Amino acid sequence: MSEKQDSDIGGRNSQGMTQTDLQEAYYQMVLIRRFEERAGQLYGMGLIGGFCHLYIGQEAVVVGIQMELKDGDKIITSYRDHGQMLAAGMNPRGVMAELTGREGGYSHGKGGSMHMFSREKNFYGGHGIVGAQVSLGIGLAFANKYRNTDEVAVTYFGEGASNQGQVYESFNLAALHKLPCIFVIENNRYGMGTSVERASASRELWRNGEPWGIPGFHVDGMDVEAVRHAAHEAVAHCRAGKGPVLLEVDTYRYRGHSMSDPAKYRQRSEVDEMRKNHDPIDRVRRELLAMGTTEDELKSIEAKVKAIVTDASDFAQTSPEPDPSELWTDVLVES
Repeated sequence: MSEKQDSDIGGRNSQGMTQTDLQEAYYQMVLIRRFEERAGQLYGMGLIGGFCHLYIGQEAVVVGIQMELKDGDKIITSYRDHGQMLAAGMNPRGVMAELTGREGGYSHGKGGSMHMFSREKNFYGGHGIVGAQVSLGIGLAFANKYRNTDEVAVTYFGEGASNQGQVYESFNLAALHKLPCIFVIENNRYGMGTSVERASASRELWRNGEPWGIPGFHVDGMDVEAVRHAAHEAVAHCRAGKGPVLLEVDTYRYRGHSMSDPAKYRQRSEVDEMRKNHDPIDRVRRELLAMGTTEDELKSIEAKVKAIVTDASDFAQTSPEPDPSELWTDVLVES
């Protein structure tokens, strides 16, 4: 990876993504989008309680990165986590059932939107404390190095968490021990209801790792090809034992911070402009049509997604609620 501190890494891969690659990316992004839309509907119906943070608009970030990972690579993120779960291959049924607090959920109905895990898919949460996942993420990276594997740990966090003390402490340790950790700042412009311009003295978050010698790069998070190319370079850097990488991925969430947020801190015209001119799914759709994919083929992908989401929604409403005895399970690990 070049140490040059600019946005070149976010450009298009010289070889580009194949039509098959783009079709897979389209499927994954549409799955996340439709799943989240349905989750929003279930929340409005009172079937999902507590907090619910949707990933609508940010789909290209996790899909582009996930396409460069392999079995054994670890993922950890914040409470805006449904997209990461689906991209990691977790069952939509289990994710949706956890949202509705049912027995068939990944945490048996006890975790809800903000606390889901899957060791099978190497997804380590879903964390409700802002920035807490970053220090846990370098722990995953340390485990990879300690076991002498070439596996990497991808640690997602938002621009709202990027200036937390524990983040900088994690940068220091990751750089000191050359840990195979990819720090991904999902900059969607608003930490809860506060714009990044009002909250951060640093306007180039990709440079935040410079004091520790961590190479950082700026990426267009609304372009899945740009994200995948950046991930390809970052993963290669980590697997080669060169230490951590920081990616600032510019993206945008169409909904409020959570389902209870009316998002009155931004103009509706701003959201409409992003949807109309920068939507990551529309971008891939246009590219696929230009490459020869037919409307019928795209409709077939969309129909497959619709069936999966409908099935997950039905399961999430019919799976029984957990037995009260579940309150006492998963509390202690038997020695």
